[in-house]
Amino acid sequence: MKAGLGRGCVTRSWKINCTANRAILEEDHVPHNQAVAAKAVRIHAYGGPDVLVYEAIDVPPPGPGEVRLKQHACGINYIDVYQRTGSYKLPSLPAVLGMEGAGEVEALGEGVGDLSVGDRVAYAMVPGGYASHRNIPAARVVKIPAGVSYETAAAAMLQGMTVRYLFRETYKVTADTVMLFHAAAGGVGLIACQWARAIGATLIGTVSTEEKAALAKAHGATHVIVTGRGGTFVDEVKALTGGRGCDVVYDSIGKDTFVGSLDCLRPKGLFVNFGASSGPPPPLDLSMLTYRGSLFATRPSLAAYIAQREDLVANAAELFGMIETGAVTININQRYPLSEAARAHAELEGRKTTGSSVLLP
Repeated sequence: MKAGLGRGCVTRSWKINCTANRAILEEDHVPHNQAVAAKAVRIHAYGGPDVLVYEAIDVPPPGPGEVRLKQHACGINYIDVYQRTGSYKLPSLPAVLGMEGAGEVEALGEGVGDLSVGDRVAYAMVPGGYASHRNIPAARVVKIPAGVSYETAAAAMLQGMTVRYLFRETYKVTADTVMLFHAAAGGVGLIACQWARAIGATLIGTVSTEEKAALAKAHGATHVIVTGRGGTFVDEVKALTGGRGCDVVYDSIGKDTFVGSLDCLRPKGLFVNFGASSGPPPPLDLSMLTYRGSLFATRPSLAAYIAQREDLVANAAELFGMIETGAVTININQRYPLSEAARAHAELEGRKTTGSSVLLP
């Protein structure tokens, strides 16, 4: 960096002219106190995929404690659908969708001392992800290890940290655990299959097609149930467990699987609802837990498990460790230009996707 330029200046391009004894470094820069032109996907009203609008926005200078990112990949998750439809209300409209991404630090706001321009970082559960550039609190990003790509980080943060808290905190999964995991061939599901295999736990997965069954099995599911081909998943779980039932059920589907999930649990088992792709479950009558054997039920969210900086860092570090050792591979089976976010949402809701999906600015 040239003498006299503060660290808030953003490097845009570099040109090096080398001679035998010296290198002349020239740089173009944009001061940190200037807005930058960006592209983003926003909604101006709630509705279907057609309400997603790809448009130009201006990103203001990063405020105190913030950094500006040039994003290389944006994660796509079902929470984005809930927000687009209005199932989860946003603070105001228009709003940039997306809760996850990865990119390089372009500029530093006042008071940011542990990050530098050029650092590779990722985040999850911070609204505003569907954009080429964005500002974000420095405390909500983590550095990406050298061996992990931007795309992998963007696809892994929300889904991977979800599996980590589900298995390590909501219910402490061990080699003796028998679990039912719905949507086992989705982004969260494939990570869960691999994580369970690494622990040595028994994972019974449900999927909607034979092709998805093969995918879940290849990623570590012990048993896979294809729903809708005769019988019920409850009957098959009972048969696979010798009538005992599961220690824990992880259900991201909601309304369509709620009662059946409770019926798959052993006495004093735990029902974990962490999503509602088919719609929210009906209100819980606590007596349903009593006569099924004193069951437990919880509705956790990743936001609560990473609310503190130290918890975010610990969760991400364990996830990246699983990726770096090869215990977990992030399967990015769909890549879309940022401008095609509407198509990405339509395919996600139409159950046409497997594994993880990313938008590329």
